[in-house]
Amino acid sequence: MQPALKEEGEFRYIDVGEGPVLIFLHGLFGALSNFEGPIAHFSGRYRVVMPMLPLYTLPMLNTNIPALAEFLDRFVRHKGFTEINLLGNSLGGHIALVYCTKHATNVRTLILTGSSGLYENAFGGGFPRREDKEYLRAKIALTFYDPKHTSDQLVDECYETVNDKAKLIRILSLAKSAIRHNMAGDLPNLKMPVCLIWGKQDTITPPDVAEEFHKLIPHSELFWIDECGHAAMMEQPSAFNATVDGWLSKTLEQK
Repeated sequence: MQPALKEEGEFRYIDVGEGPVLIFLHGLFGALSNFEGPIAHFSGRYRVVMPMLPLYTLPMLNTNIPALAEFLDRFVRHKGFTEINLLGNSLGGHIALVYCTKHATNVRTLILTGSSGLYENAFGGGFPRREDKEYLRAKIALTFYDPKHTSDQLVDECYETVNDKAKLIRILSLAKSAIRHNMAGDLPNLKMPVCLIWGKQDTITPPDVAEEFHKLIPHSELFWIDECGHAAMMEQPSAFNATVDGWLSKTLEQK
């Protein structure tokens, strides 16, 4: 059962559990449904917070990665959070990285899984056959190692999104912004502990992307999950949760 969304001004978010603040940042497709397992798992020991990123409501000329990082900053300040633990998947990881370059003193730890920020194989350079659900199913299946995770619900959600012209334009704008906004020059300056969790069979941000992140980020540890694609928290939730659990517990004890 999904936790209830709270609404305050421009912010829609979930906020469950008690303990150190652990903020989840979702990617370009999917939000709450992608993190159901981790939300339930971690809310027993952490205050799990997940803002719904305004991917489709920012002004067109301001639909980019830095603007979403600014939105995250407004949200964190609105809630009065300090010493946050950030966990981002895909585009969410990229937003977390930009936030960390500007507000490092507010970040205790950073966890990235399948993050953009260096380079990635885009979902598609436009959607020439977006009216074709089976075409979309095949594209979505590239997210996973095992295509069984390409559920009818995911296909329907994607179909609805890419056939909304205003949303499609923003998706393409964000995808281009992610490619343009390369973080290689910023990563060596990160001071917080960073956990990298990567699917060995990720075809969107392939394993060499994880290796490059690991090389460029000073205080990083890299963990692999086998038989896993781009969305480890969905495809291998037990392994993903166990990895985050172990690393976060160890890291918070050390600080």
